[in-house]
Amino acid sequence: MMRKKRRSSVDKGEGATTTTKAKKSRTTGRKAKEPAPEETNESVFGVFLREAGVTLKQGGTSNEIAVDQVVFQKRIQKQLQKSPRYPGIVQEFTAGLESHIEDPERFRNCLFPCVPRLSDGDASNGSSFQESLLRMLLGIEMLQTVIINTLLEKLPEFMFDGAGDGGLSIPHTIINQFKWLDRVVDSKELAAKLMELVSVAPVEVQRDIISSLPEILEDSQHNDIARELNSLLQENTQLTVPILDALSSLNLSSSLLTEVRGAVMVTLAAVQLEDLPVVVKFILHSVSASDAYEVVCDLRKKLELEQCVLPAVLQASQSRIKSKGPAASASTPSAGSSQDSVMLTLDGIKSAVRFQKMISEAWLKAIESVDGEEDHKVVDLLVLFILHSTNANQSRRGAERVLKGKVRTGLIQEALLQRTFRDYAQVMRGYFPSILALAQSLLRSPDPCVVPFGGHMYRHSFTAFDSYCQQEVVGSLVTHVCSGVGGEVDMALELLLCLVTEKPSEMALYAVFVKGILDYMDSLTPQQIRRLFHLLSSLAFGQQQQGSHIQDDMHIVVRKQLSSTVPKYKRIGIIGAVRIVGSMGAIRLKGKESQNGSLPKETLRQVTALLELVKSSSESSPEAAALYYDELANLVLSSSLDPQVQQTIGKSVIDDFQAEFVVDLGPEISGSFPFTPRVMYDLEVQGSIVINLLPLLAKDLQTKGEQQSQTTKAHKRVSPLCLSPFFRLLRLCEHKLHQGDLDEIDGLLGCPLILTDMDVIEKLESLSKADRELFCSLLFHAINWFREVINAFCEQKETEMKMKVMTRLQNITYLQSLLQRALAETPGYVPPVANFDGESPDGVTLSTAAPGNKAKKDGTGKKRKAPGKNSSESSSQLEEMTEADKTQQEQPEKEIRQGVSLVSYRQFFRELDMEVLDVLQCGLLSRSLLDSELHTKVREEVLLGPAELVFLLEDMHRKLEFSLTAAPAKRPPFFKGRTDKSVGFSHLQQRSSKDIASYCVQLLPALCSHLENCHNYFQTLLSENNGVVDGPATDVQEHHLMSSGYQLLLQVLNTTFSWSGFSQPGQRGLLKKALGVLAERLKEESADLTLGQLVKHGFEYLVNFRSTMPSLSTALCLSQLLSTVSEKGGNPAAYREQTASLAKRFLSQDWVTASGVRERGNKFNEALHTLLRIYLEHVDDVLKAVEEITVVGIPELINASKDESSASWPTLNRHTFLVFYKVLMAELEKAIRKIPAGKVSDNTEAQSEKLLTWTLAVKNLHVLVDLVKVFDSRPVLNVCLKYGRLFLESFLKLGMPLLDNSFKRHMEDVQGLLKSFQLSTRQLHHMCGYSKIQQDTSLTNHVPALKKSLELFVYRVKAMLSLNNCQEAFRIGNLKNRNLKGEEILSQQSQESDEEEEEEEQRSPLPQDQSEDEAPGTDSEGGKTVNREEDVDQDDITDDSD
Repeated sequence: MMRKKRRSSVDKGEGATTTTKAKKSRTTGRKAKEPAPEETNESVFGVFLREAGVTLKQGGTSNEIAVDQVVFQKRIQKQLQKSPRYPGIVQEFTAGLESHIEDPERFRNCLFPCVPRLSDGDASNGSSFQESLLRMLLGIEMLQTVIINTLLEKLPEFMFDGAGDGGLSIPHTIINQFKWLDRVVDSKELAAKLMELVSVAPVEVQRDIISSLPEILEDSQHNDIARELNSLLQENTQLTVPILDALSSLNLSSSLLTEVRGAVMVTLAAVQLEDLPVVVKFILHSVSASDAYEVVCDLRKKLELEQCVLPAVLQASQSRIKSKGPAASASTPSAGSSQDSVMLTLDGIKSAVRFQKMISEAWLKAIESVDGEEDHKVVDLLVLFILHSTNANQSRRGAERVLKGKVRTGLIQEALLQRTFRDYAQVMRGYFPSILALAQSLLRSPDPCVVPFGGHMYRHSFTAFDSYCQQEVVGSLVTHVCSGVGGEVDMALELLLCLVTEKPSEMALYAVFVKGILDYMDSLTPQQIRRLFHLLSSLAFGQQQQGSHIQDDMHIVVRKQLSSTVPKYKRIGIIGAVRIVGSMGAIRLKGKESQNGSLPKETLRQVTALLELVKSSSESSPEAAALYYDELANLVLSSSLDPQVQQTIGKSVIDDFQAEFVVDLGPEISGSFPFTPRVMYDLEVQGSIVINLLPLLAKDLQTKGEQQSQTTKAHKRVSPLCLSPFFRLLRLCEHKLHQGDLDEIDGLLGCPLILTDMDVIEKLESLSKADRELFCSLLFHAINWFREVINAFCEQKETEMKMKVMTRLQNITYLQSLLQRALAETPGYVPPVANFDGESPDGVTLSTAAPGNKAKKDGTGKKRKAPGKNSSESSSQLEEMTEADKTQQEQPEKEIRQGVSLVSYRQFFRELDMEVLDVLQCGLLSRSLLDSELHTKVREEVLLGPAELVFLLEDMHRKLEFSLTAAPAKRPPFFKGRTDKSVGFSHLQQRSSKDIASYCVQLLPALCSHLENCHNYFQTLLSENNGVVDGPATDVQEHHLMSSGYQLLLQVLNTTFSWSGFSQPGQRGLLKKALGVLAERLKEESADLTLGQLVKHGFEYLVNFRSTMPSLSTALCLSQLLSTVSEKGGNPAAYREQTASLAKRFLSQDWVTASGVRERGNKFNEALHTLLRIYLEHVDDVLKAVEEITVVGIPELINASKDESSASWPTLNRHTFLVFYKVLMAELEKAIRKIPAGKVSDNTEAQSEKLLTWTLAVKNLHVLVDLVKVFDSRPVLNVCLKYGRLFLESFLKLGMPLLDNSFKRHMEDVQGLLKSFQLSTRQLHHMCGYSKIQQDTSLTNHVPALKKSLELFVYRVKAMLSLNNCQEAFRIGNLKNRNLKGEEILSQQSQESDEEEEEEEQRSPLPQDQSEDEAPGTDSEGGKTVNREEDVDQDDITDDSD
């Protein structure tokens, strides 16, 4: 703006302003029409003007000029000066001027430009445009002041006239006369008069005067006028824009600029919305590098965009309602104009950010520094989009980083994003490319916390923007789906499904894009394929059928996949076809196409035909048939199908199931089998049916063995693989048909199975490989049948049913214990598939695995003493098992094992539904009469035993880990692993984490009861054994099961309370309910307690379990649970002391197993590591706690015999020393980083307190570093080198500034501190030398960085002494390379080693000499003791005392 004005000023010949140009052209036009009479009044004024070359005209005609304006000015000046009446003539001249301009018309003429006289022959000499008469006279210095006064006196006459004809304002034209004068005679006077005028003039004139000030005044006046404008600004907000315009064109001193900016900032909240862009632009363009951050923070705080837009929108809508008519259209723009003002404001920010790097950095920093969720505003998001949209890589990356960080910590949430899109859609549209790029980046992030936010950005963009943007959003989401990266694909599919549900008609336009994903289904998981077909079939076959144009394509794809012989593609076909059935056969709302809301006949026919097609396609393969049953079951469970479709699916299910799997219970079973068939596990008193398992399995294996060259017959389809899936479909159809009543099929809960005598397990090794595998398969099928039966009947309310379910649970745990032994005897065996939607079916058909896989798998199977042991091994063994060859016969037998862990076989068991966990709520069940039959001893009472409890808790813990714990933030590997973590969770994946969390909260009372039972069991055990764990009364197996259950209960509670969803605003009630359950176990009423009180009571309740912890890992689980619960109340600091003392108690306990052996091993060490960290993180004074362990515990360990442990810290022994050492070093280093750095302003007391802290830290370091002489194993050295360097770096950064400032006041303390630290640095130096001799890369990797820090330390101490004028106290000497024991390293004797310092701060030369002697003494003394490690340590201690 400023530049534009200057340019016009330079070009003098072209005139002053556009208004005068316009006027000139208009007046010259007039002149042609009417000849004007010439001026007749011959005053001095008139004569002088005529002689100088100007002819005055009257009427609407412009004055004429015959010469150039410079010539005119010179002539007038000459005439006045040469007149005999000078200087009186000047007054006459001005009096003549005043009387001439008394007439308004003549006055106007004088304000407008003169025109060259055309009739004169010399007309060509004049330039084409001349200034107005008054402006030319103002250029004459002797007349200037008088004419200025005259004009300023005239100005009020026209003030209230408003714009004249043609929109011309006389006051505006008068002010224009003063602009860009070559010289102002009395600038100060002019400024004062103009400001006087401002105080009385109407707003329009005020604006004109103020915005013209920079062009009128000289630079010397700028600061004074700025002060006046500043005070005016605070009085009158109407003048904000012109004042800021003027201020930005004035040349101001930096202090004044800061003052003005401060004042502007204060008025920011009261500024009119349309003035806001100018204000923001002024503020941002007036900052310097030093105050940019402060200014931006202040601006961010004051900029309330939320208040700008909403009222305008409401106002517009209200006025629209009030005035229905032409007036309505006039009122609407207010909403749009407010959006425009916001857009202009953001443009101001954008230009500032783009051209000034410091401002973009300041904005990032300002947004980053906000640390409360409610403190974030709409402007933060908008500015992040602006920063991302600028071309500078740095601000783009910075914006992305800040947004991710804020979303990750939950400070920027979806509500803010929603508000931004709702109120500023028009503004946001301009930043759409940035919004899209950020959404892509967030969705691709490996961090699961930020992915959903990227999804919200996509969803709101689709909803708020135009069709171009919608197309881009859909295209981008399709790209995400085709990327093949797990979390990204899930989120993108979920978003597409959400858009199809919310905006079906808009999405129908882009159905062709989405259909393109069908070409990329190879990389999708079954769950993703379900989602994809669900969204496509909703578009194509939904009620409105907006996307009907892709129906044919979908039919073609599904039929093609179904007819494929490759199992993978057949699976896709089955899943797709069932989903299409779900969409076509969904319940219709009453509408046009059908009178009563039922399905049209044609649609029903298509559904039936499709179901028949799938059934016939899957008959040839049992896996395909089983998948078809599972998918149909899922459909029946999750969708609301039309009754006719429901009937079609369910009509023949019961009959088919009975025909295929159920036989009448007869006296004998016909047929020849490898094992003697036997009817087992009958719970019915007079049962008449039995599940035909063994005969079916034997027959299935027989048909598999035959070459399948002939066409597949129908009876071959009856495979035991389909037993569980078919039953699941059957019971869900019954459930739907009879509203949850399963009376029709309740006989299947207690009906027996045809198995074999379980004594086979004892003579398993004498059987052939095929028979052993048959026995294992039999057990797998039986267990899976029971699991599916429990799924079906777990929600039944009758006691008899509940008892049968409990008995079935006992059957499962017993069969699992048999299965473990059988698997140990059957290496290389691949179990039958149980989850048919994963990759596993290939495992059965494959028979090309390497023979080595068998041994490998069996070797990794863990020994197991009890069926329910909780193990957290990964399922990495699955790869070998799915590939291992089931039919290899000649492999030598492996040695007999006690049992294989079933952890790695999880995917071969049917998934248990969440509802099965209801069984945990059952107490003691009993009924009056029960017969006992065969093997199953049915008592009158059934109780959930320890094995069953562990079985259910293991399943629950796995489910919660899968659904409530966020996945680790890691990118998936380039080559996908064969083991899919989601196998066995396909039903769980269809429920939201919120549902699962609320279900867990319902179960909490039952879990607490079990927790108390475990506590009571161990308490009783301890009292019976007089406080000893491994007493004679201990049943080892039961003890093991109970401790597993105890640990699992604590883990389940911890996983539940750790759910990140509790921090969301809507879930606070659920959290209070959960904590209320814990609190109620202690106090009766908890309804009216606050969250903090609930946390307090819950914490107290859980602490009570501390006395009965059976193992260290259980103790760790309790500590973690307490830590999690304490964080929920918003004041975790209140519980630090209790948590620390509890952890210390556990660390000071001797942990012994039930068999009397001390706990040890990797898992024990890991638990110890975490527990020790919890202790040191929660303790008040970390340095004192470290000192306690190093000064008391470790010397006790050194003096104890080989297998003994420290007396005061029983967990500290030679096996766990490394764990303690690592944690102590890490926590010591972390603690010193929290010591505040020394400042010059610190008083003596603060300095001595910090010095004391550093002295203790350095002392601790010295003791820890010295331990390397006793425990010189490689891992210990590694830890020492790593954390020694980190400690040294922190000391240089934080400790040395303190020494700089406190050296003079606390000389002795500083001297002692450095002396003590020198002992550690010397030992670290020796370790560097030792590492080089050993040539161990894991150690030498640390050496260069450590040596550099040691050198820095030397020079930093020298700098500190120089600063305090004590340089002579410093001397550098060469330190010899020595090994850990202090012996000189001879190979490098002649070479100069790195410098190490020997400094003493002193007043006389004597201490300096002592210091020189001191170092060699220390080294040589260390060199004498070579033989025994204990001596080294002893000598070393004496050295320290010296």
